[in-house]
Amino acid sequence: MELFLLGRTLMKLGEDALPTEGLGPQPGSTRTVLIVLVDLAEHGESSVGDIVKRTGLPQSQVSTAVARLREAERVDTEPDPADRRRTRIRLRAEPSPRAVAVAESSIDATIAEALGDENEAKAVVASLESLAACLVGPIRQTGRRDHRSPNAG
Repeated sequence: MELFLLGRTLMKLGEDALPTEGLGPQPGSTRTVLIVLVDLAEHGESSVGDIVKRTGLPQSQVSTAVARLREAERVDTEPDPADRRRTRIRLRAEPSPRAVAVAESSIDATIAEALGDENEAKAVVASLESLAACLVGPIRQTGRRDHRSPNAG
């Protein structure tokens, strides 16, 4: 339960840390967009239906997220040659300027604000970077959700 609550808190802090300058009002949840983005990164070219099945999100939310990602120039879409009623979605090979800005954004200020102590925030950020290297790095490298550290016995 503690791990679940920690994950939920970190997700909220992560959303708060995302740069929003110049975006204006956006329909749909940022969290949904991130879930769809991660799903595409893990599974490659997909249809809305594929993403719905894997994530459990409603089709309307996935469609809205895909529209936002297309608008942000993060994904390309095209009709499925096997079934012209379906749309195939894939990540662009080159990240958009928005994706670069998000990747380069820092969580330091968000963590410091949440904790109210800049020194404690630095220690927490260092711990989060270490944790991410152990748990997220293997996912990015292999595409598998192996939650064990690569150095674990």
